Amino acid sequence: MTIDWAALGTVFGVSLALTVGLVGLFTLGIVALSKRGPAGEREGSAALTTSGAYVCFALCAAAVAYGIYVIVA
Repeated sequence: MTIDWAALGTVFGVSLALTVGLVGLFTLGIVALSKRGPAGEREGSAALTTSGAYVCFALCAAAVAYGIYVIVA
């Protein structure tokens, strides 16, 4: 039995990069939600920040759903 170290390194590198990217995207969404001001102050900016946070969460959910699809299929 031989181990293809190049393929193992590639899988490790890609999984590390995607994990860090996904966690960073989720963190960006949490930070965006925490930066919202009180109601009534800068409503346009708060709406943009909130929608940006929801986009981050939707991208995270899409990435997780795609991962589950790849595993199950």
